[in-house]
Amino acid sequence: MRIISQYAIPVMVVFIIAYGFLKKTDVYGAFAEGASSGLRSVVNIIPPVLGLFAAIGVFRASGAMELLAALLRPVTNFLNIPESLVSFALLRPVSGSGSLAMANDIFVNEGVDSFAAKTASVMMGSTETTFYTLAVYFGAVGIKNTSYAMKCALFADFVCFVVSMWICRLLF
Repeated sequence: MRIISQYAIPVMVVFIIAYGFLKKTDVYGAFAEGASSGLRSVVNIIPPVLGLFAAIGVFRASGAMELLAALLRPVTNFLNIPESLVSFALLRPVSGSGSLAMANDIFVNEGVDSFAAKTASVMMGSTETTFYTLAVYFGAVGIKNTSYAMKCALFADFVCFVVSMWICRLLF
């Protein structure tokens, strides 16, 4: 298996170059054009991503997440949802690295076999960092009106959170 992984990329590169020569394609020109297009995409993506990172910093530093979790506490207590999962569910659509760090905290503080840890793991695999994804992909193509996509994506995240908890309660 190690040999396959060691030679997979070089073999693929040689195959692409050979295929391009067989089809009489300017392989280097196509590569240069693709690289140029990639750099233009990076330049188009940078402003929305920087704005998103600033918004994430403000959201986390302002205590808005803790305030929102406190407002939801009566409902989550009634539904027997661990507080750590509420904070995780609020952070996941906003920050991938933040939610990964929070999942690690859940693993360390509550144990890897706890309901919260198993549910956080399922949530990590079934949800997306919605705001980051919208900023990057819509920013790359210049779409500014993301309200419908954001509503649908946040609804999908909510459904994934609910189903993750339901499945984990059912299985564990």
